[in-house]
Amino acid sequence: MDTRYFSEEHHLFRESLRDFLKKEVVPHIDKWEKTGTIERFIWKKFGDMGYLGLTYPIHYGGMDLDLFYMVILLEELQRVNSGGFAAAIWAHMYLAMTHLNKEGDHRIKTEYLAPSIAGDKIGCLCITEPFGGSDVAGMRTTAVKKGDTYVLNGSKTFITNGVYSDYLVVTAKTSPELGNKGISIFVVDRETLGISATKLDKLGWRASDTGEIAFDNVVIPEENLLGEEGKGFPYIMQHFSLERLIMGINAHARAEYALEYTLNYMSERDAFGKKINQFQALRHTIVERTAEVEMCKEFNYSVAERLNKSEYVVKEATMSKLLSTRIADGTVYDCLQMLGGYGYMEDYPLARLLRDSRCGPIGGGTSEILKEILSKIIIDKKTYKPATKV
Repeated sequence: MDTRYFSEEHHLFRESLRDFLKKEVVPHIDKWEKTGTIERFIWKKFGDMGYLGLTYPIHYGGMDLDLFYMVILLEELQRVNSGGFAAAIWAHMYLAMTHLNKEGDHRIKTEYLAPSIAGDKIGCLCITEPFGGSDVAGMRTTAVKKGDTYVLNGSKTFITNGVYSDYLVVTAKTSPELGNKGISIFVVDRETLGISATKLDKLGWRASDTGEIAFDNVVIPEENLLGEEGKGFPYIMQHFSLERLIMGINAHARAEYALEYTLNYMSERDAFGKKINQFQALRHTIVERTAEVEMCKEFNYSVAERLNKSEYVVKEATMSKLLSTRIADGTVYDCLQMLGGYGYMEDYPLARLLRDSRCGPIGGGTSEILKEILSKIIIDKKTYKPATKV
């Protein structure tokens, strides 16, 4: 057990969570992967166990625990081998709910955050647009002030939980002429008139409902504005650190799971009179990948520790996602190869793992965009600062 970052309580939490996932989630995964629909009962079970509120305030039903409980949850979710199910959970918990918690007032936290922690409401975060991709500042969705309401028009795409969620945390330009200084964030009820969603057919993450969403003259009460008008861009940038670290942690965890499964397979598979884990070429590949994954994990833990102390880790979290997702892709690819023909079969876990892993360098900011952000920090000496309200 790693005692530098994890206490005995962390260790016991991991054991109980792993048992819960094995009993309550794993038996349903294949069905959810086929249907693309995660049944609602599992959200309530997560809520009842307190898993959805690990790092959230006790006042709203959370447990106010440190960030390493989140790390454990993310790591164990990867072991059920459904990137889509894992994404649905963490996109609700750490994309949608983060904005409610950080920018929402007491009413919003009572009406949206508390039921989100209980598993009674599911949320999604709507930033990416069909014409914008990773270009957040280039968004075209607008929210025009009209009396004591805002009128929302535009569209979003690649939204996890975009079809079946109960509310949407939506970014829009309230002052388009100000560019990224004119972006605001709102929480919007799903049943509000003018919202329509279409499920997208994806290569991987097949259990999750990734959607394209259209807003046609959607009327939002002004009290559903999150934080201050025009502060949306710094709020988004600030929380991107958490999202990127989450995707980095997901990456090292799925790579670790792939290696664990593959090492076990290699210890049982015979070829030319010996176990395939005795062939030098295969051994060396596994060793290289294991070393890379271990380095990612140690780095990700150190970034999580800094984030847990409320340090601003935009550079390190960006590095975490960039490197960990690339290394995870290579690791899963090599692990599938070790299984030979069986690796290509859907009855074995590596095929799904390969498809799911491929989203890592794309979602939450492509690797190319992350390299450009890091270029600005490392080469151009640009400094990113947190928003005034956190």
